[in-house]
Amino acid sequence: MSHPLDLEGYLQRIGFVGEPRADVATLRALATAHIAAIPFENLDPLLGTTVSLDLAAIETKLVKNHRGGYCFEQNGLFQAALKAIGFDVTGLIARVLWNQPEDAESAQTHMLLRVKVEGESWLADVGFGSMALGGALRLVVDEAQPTSLEPFRLITDGTQWRTQALVRDEWRTLYRFRLQTAEAIDYVVGNHFTSTYPSSHFRHGLIVARTLADRRLGLRNREFVVHTLGQDSERRTLQGTDEIKRVIEEQFGIRLPASPLLDAKLAALPMPDA
Repeated sequence: MSHPLDLEGYLQRIGFVGEPRADVATLRALATAHIAAIPFENLDPLLGTTVSLDLAAIETKLVKNHRGGYCFEQNGLFQAALKAIGFDVTGLIARVLWNQPEDAESAQTHMLLRVKVEGESWLADVGFGSMALGGALRLVVDEAQPTSLEPFRLITDGTQWRTQALVRDEWRTLYRFRLQTAEAIDYVVGNHFTSTYPSSHFRHGLIVARTLADRRLGLRNREFVVHTLGQDSERRTLQGTDEIKRVIEEQFGIRLPASPLLDAKLAALPMPDA
């Protein structure tokens, strides 16, 4: 028997107020609230802790223990919440191209969701870290769509789709995907690769992100960045372990895991390149 999600507990965790309904307004509001409340983070892979995709484990970690997680956890939880509300939702899988060439060969390591609501198909994605989607996108081609921050759009060659964001007047691709529904095993494989493969960047550096109504917060190793729409980014290099932990707790709202390795891993984080 599948684990029954505590929908009320999830809604409280993300600060959603009101009666959730299976409509577009609720979908967009839930996605925006989720990314503001539940940060993206990779502390478990960094610490060598197994990342479970079991819904009960995800719920305990992200909802009850006030942790964050990465795409398979975030969108897995979001999918369960949408289904509990009554949405028609299926999972997709993508190849990440962010900060890579458009023709880069990358593994299928990103989960996103297709939601059918009010007679249309929409894409939702609360798990893309520094460029998390605030809201949802109608599944239409080459149309700039407003979100809580930057405009996003979808393009396609008829087979593969690409999600793009308008960053500093340039359309940049986040990832490419097909509309074929992913099987559960696809996520198991992608999660295993992401969290255990020796050269996975999730195992060797700290990545934390949170998207608020007017700004994006990011922490990459020791560099803490605040990106405010239409303004220059503010950057600060964190020095000691205590400062890193304080920023993780206060700026991202994460309850740090009780791991004897945590301080050593944080102390070993490299300084930003000059």
